[in-house]
Amino acid sequence: MTDHDPGCERCEELLQGYLDRDLAADEVVVAEGHLDGCDYCRRRYRFEERLRRYIRVSASERIPAGLRQKLSELRDERPASSSS
Repeated sequence: MTDHDPGCERCEELLQGYLDRDLAADEVVVAEGHLDGCDYCRRRYRFEERLRRYIRVSASERIPAGLRQKLSELRDERPASSSS
């Protein structure tokens, strides 16, 4: 489809809401109908879906225990506050 295709423009408007599962039923029908028939918009949808998944996984990765301990020690160091 072209950049000026009204179906693509409407799908673009609905895409984030569709990914968030935050559309009204009639908007879901419009988005899914367009995605079923438009390779370009379907690729954009898949990209956005993979990007969101990557961000979720990346944000939930645990810091290794040794690094966490070192960061904690650095945070607790108070150069000006030691009075010994």
